[in-house]
Amino acid sequence: MNSFVAAERALRNAAPHCLVDALREVLRTEHAAESVDLLMADYGLTVLQPVSPQPHAADPVPVHGSTSGRAFGAQDPVVEELGDLVRVHLPVTVRGDRLGVLTVTLPSRRAAGTLPELADIAEVLGHELIVAERDTDVYVRARRRDRLTLAAEMQWQLLPGRSCARPEYALGAQLEPAYAIFGDNFDWSAGADRLMVYITNGMGEGIEASLLTNLGINALRNARRAGISIEDQAALADQAVYAQYRGSSYLSVLLLDMELSTGRIKVVDAGSPRMLRLRGRSVEAIDFEAQLPLGMFEETDYVVQEFQVEPGDRLVFVSDGVYGVAAPGGETYGERALAKAIASTILLPAAEVPRAVLRELTGHRGVPDPQDDALVVCLDWFGQQDAP
Repeated sequence: MNSFVAAERALRNAAPHCLVDALREVLRTEHAAESVDLLMADYGLTVLQPVSPQPHAADPVPVHGSTSGRAFGAQDPVVEELGDLVRVHLPVTVRGDRLGVLTVTLPSRRAAGTLPELADIAEVLGHELIVAERDTDVYVRARRRDRLTLAAEMQWQLLPGRSCARPEYALGAQLEPAYAIFGDNFDWSAGADRLMVYITNGMGEGIEASLLTNLGINALRNARRAGISIEDQAALADQAVYAQYRGSSYLSVLLLDMELSTGRIKVVDAGSPRMLRLRGRSVEAIDFEAQLPLGMFEETDYVVQEFQVEPGDRLVFVSDGVYGVAAPGGETYGERALAKAIASTILLPAAEVPRAVLRELTGHRGVPDPQDDALVVCLDWFGQQDAP
């Protein structure tokens, strides 16, 4: 039995909270590994937190400026030479969703030719982590540099992930403040021929905003899973929110339905989230006919608009906590500064774009902690890929 098969079997048979221990035992036996550690990316994407029986028993590693952080950012293995030893840092990623880094230290003589196998093992570990999180809090707790507010807990549990990728597209998203978000949210779902993306901004603060967003997102998902169009999804979610709040609270949302074979997108713009397009080196805001937010009035009808993306286009979606944020002097961030920030991301993958834009926003704001949610979602469109 080779080490990949042994590792895969051990991970699948391990108790959910013992994945790292099971993998460590296999790699010690098969490759004489001296240490095996899993580091999970925290909610703010600023540090990699070691997974250990006791949370925060080991010091976090910064994403920027560290060797393991380089493997995480580049999504490629990074090898450190340590005399007679080699330390290998391998990204742990599932279908484009970046979870963390697996670090393996083993003798140099055993390292030759093992890198592809270790990379495959890190990928299997990622899939097992997703399954294990249904039954244990070990890995969720390892992602936390600080305690989440209850509202943030509810919001993060609602999200599909922070990134995903297919041959036709790549998605990346980030919310700030990561540990105290209120009502901003995003959702996506892909099938064989379509990709649907929702950008939402629930009014209010704290638990009230989170409850509103949870109702709106789940109403949209319920309608989407019934197989109906996005304009009818919006109408049904509008009815659900209005039935609960009678117009006293409402949810702004931008809904997109992309046809993967053509890049044609249907859009319902029901509120404040905005979209900008980077094509080549030019950034422009794409405006749609503004319609009423969900739940403002009873039985609102929604109308679809359409537009076309081309291979190489980058779409960036932002909430009002991005384009409307004020500097200490009172001036708002605005579309000009936002366009400049987006243009500067031209060489970054979609998964890193939101964090880069939010760093620019922090510099404009002048204080580390925002007063409102800030949401950035990036969609890179590569176009329909020919079958091999």
